[in-house]
Amino acid sequence: MRSNQPALTNQSAQPRVGVIGGGQLAGMMAGAAKALGLKLIVQTANATDPAVAIASQSIIAGLDDLQATKKLAAQIDVMTFENEFIDLTALTPLAAAGLCFRPCLKTLQPLLDKYKQRTYLQAIGLPVPQFAALAAGQNPLEFGFSWPVVIKSRRHGYDGQGTFVIGDAAALAAFWQRVKLPASEPDQAFLVEEFVPYQQELAVVAARSVTGEIVTYPVVETQQEQQVCRRVIAPAAISDAIATQIAAIAQRLLTELDAIGVFGIELFQTADGKILINEIAPRTHNSGHFSLDACPTSQFEQHLRAICGLPLGDCTLKTAGAVMVNLLGFEQAESSYPDQQQQLAKLPQTFVHWYGKTQSHPGRKLGHVTTLLDTADRQAALDAAQAIEAIWYGDRSRS
Repeated sequence: MRSNQPALTNQSAQPRVGVIGGGQLAGMMAGAAKALGLKLIVQTANATDPAVAIASQSIIAGLDDLQATKKLAAQIDVMTFENEFIDLTALTPLAAAGLCFRPCLKTLQPLLDKYKQRTYLQAIGLPVPQFAALAAGQNPLEFGFSWPVVIKSRRHGYDGQGTFVIGDAAALAAFWQRVKLPASEPDQAFLVEEFVPYQQELAVVAARSVTGEIVTYPVVETQQEQQVCRRVIAPAAISDAIATQIAAIAQRLLTELDAIGVFGIELFQTADGKILINEIAPRTHNSGHFSLDACPTSQFEQHLRAICGLPLGDCTLKTAGAVMVNLLGFEQAESSYPDQQQQLAKLPQTFVHWYGKTQSHPGRKLGHVTTLLDTADRQAALDAAQAIEAIWYGDRSRS
């Protein structure tokens, strides 16, 4: 079913793409744009942000600077996003004036607030954990939860920020004492959900075109450390039935949203084989970075193809398996770690992607490494990941 969304704005022979955001995701998108012969312009806060050195052009301004966004809009055919930190109200007049957003603002509306996202997923019949809106000072047990519970910021949480596992009443009291509530709507700041004792954390990246075609990348296993993704194993060690179920979830979601572009879907697999949706990211996603080296069409090229009305590309694995490891900061430092980068690049069938960040702090994503494997064996992927981490972290203790 073809999308009902607006056509590109004043389309040129080769669509010009604007991106609100200039971090590593926009940077990798800019690299894909060059390969496709597309002009890509980013709006980003700092001249040192990763995408600035790669994009065709940059507008240095805050992401909430509407005048800068209007300036960007005058130079492009289609606007897209690097992250979810989007002010839909501010952007609505631009859409009304004819600027083509992909995904469109209507698609994004039910996804940006995590409580509204859960409510939307439940309404369209997709499986989610038990959840409720949590006002400041409330006890989750009032809603029938039992310890532990997960409390999430409804907006602006990423890479583990804004996610809290609360084990008992004392931990809850300490949480309410230290948490900073937003000045506006403090009673709508949090979502509480059941703690899911999952067997595996899974993810899938899916794309939908303007013609309604949907493609999905292989389902992957993700491994987290302090709510930050540490490793991604492709493909996940799951049954064909589970893979089919997840593909159906992606198909249903993107169709219901009338989505255009790439979406990341994070999921839990429970011990009894049940699949629950954790979160939806309306953009390219960390769990899909392996596609840069392991698939004929990366998620970044796929997103550009989708939003520019180009045919979608092949997203199958080129090798039997792959493992992606995030290079997470482990210290406060200013360094590009050239020795570690050189050692990592010498590993067989291994590709290093450095994001151009020179300031490191614990947990910050500085780059990632992908190793292609001749087997889909999970242990081989774990062994490859450990070899990468031994070089990156050295003798520092990692859990």
